[in-house]
Amino acid sequence: QVQLVESGGGLVQPGGSLRLSCAASGAKLQYYAIGWFRQAPGKEREGVSYISSSDGSTYYADSVKGRFTISRDNAKNTVYLQMNSLKPEDTAVYYCAADLLGVGILHDVGYDYWGQGTQVTVSS
Repeated sequence: QVQLVESGGGLVQPGGSLRLSCAASGAKLQYYAIGWFRQAPGKEREGVSYISSSDGSTYYADSVKGRFTISRDNAKNTVYLQMNSLKPEDTAVYYCAADLLGVGILHDVGYDYWGQGTQVTVSS
C-alpha cells in the first residue's frame, strides 16, 4: 500500500515562505515522477510543479516560476516544495502525487497515488 503524506502547510503573511514535504511509505519515490498540485475554493485543481524520476527535470506553472522550487531527497524518500515570496493567490490546499510513467507532468492525469493535501493560507 503506497501512501503519500504532505506536511508543512500553514498560515503565512504575504512575502513569507513555507516548505512543503511529501513523504512516502510503501514505495521508493525516486522511481516516480512527482507533481505538486493545488486547489483553491471554487477553482479547479492546477499543476504547480513537477520533478521527473529519470533526470530530475523540473517544470513550474508560470504563476510560481522564480518563487517555488521542487527538490528530492531520496535518502529520506521525500520530495519538497520550497515556496518563497508567497502571495494571497497562492492560498489553496496543496497535494503531491506520484506518477510511475511520468506522463502527467502539470496535468493531473495518469498519476498513480495522491496525498491527502495540506492547507496553505497566505494572509496578513
